[in-house]
Amino acid sequence: MYSNRFLDGIRVVSIAQNVPGPLAAARLREAGAIVIKVEPPTGDPFLALSPEWHAEMHAGISIERLDLKAGDGQARLAALLADADVFITSQRPLALARLALDPDALRTRFPRLRMLRIVGTVRDPDQPGHDLTYQAQAGLLGDGMPRTLVADVMTSERAFSGTLALLRLAVGSVMDVGLVESLDPLLAPLRHGLTSTGGTLGGGAPRYGVYEAKSGRIAVAALEPHFERELYRHLDLPMHSDPSSRFLDRTAAEWERWARERGLPIVEVRGGDWGHRD
Repeated sequence: MYSNRFLDGIRVVSIAQNVPGPLAAARLREAGAIVIKVEPPTGDPFLALSPEWHAEMHAGISIERLDLKAGDGQARLAALLADADVFITSQRPLALARLALDPDALRTRFPRLRMLRIVGTVRDPDQPGHDLTYQAQAGLLGDGMPRTLVADVMTSERAFSGTLALLRLAVGSVMDVGLVESLDPLLAPLRHGLTSTGGTLGGGAPRYGVYEAKSGRIAVAALEPHFERELYRHLDLPMHSDPSSRFLDRTAAEWERWARERGLPIVEVRGGDWGHRD
């Protein structure tokens, strides 16, 4: 029988806070790793922002609250690290050095320990920031607030795959994962003009866009030629013409049903009321 628990027996200790580290740790736990999260005495700061998501990310993960500036907290963390394969952090390097948790200090005390550091940017790892500033720095911030934590989620995936890579490297290895650098793959569509204003995937092609309906909005993605031909045929419009006025004839839900019956890629744009979804 197939099992996704390919990290059985691997022990991970994490002091990474907020979102990227805990999301990566959740993936590692799902893969079979034993994960212990060390939080400050007052808890992870993210706990105050979203206790529900904090609980979701830490399901099956042991949490210990320690004062790492105090002797007993340092001793307990040392005991945890002595048995660990990987240590994950999200604190800035200067802060880690003050706690004697920098790579050089750890390598002396725990030579078999591998370390993954989540930083704002590998080019300037002590630069402070959060998802909003990292998206802004990468050039991904639009006119409004982001709909989701893109930098945090992308970084969590990099941290997860980075941990897997670390486990294949020599003991004592260190890897840095930057939030800004984790956004690099998302910049390619902009760099090549696809999603920039007027680009084919940025509103410049009528067959691919968001339109107002009689009520609500629809997303139309008739990108391939055969979808485009079928779309205009069923709408009884000239090819490449602006279909926006035609889409005002029906509600968004009606257009989605209409498109499904004809095998066309059109869906209603859902709202963001995630807390009340069935």
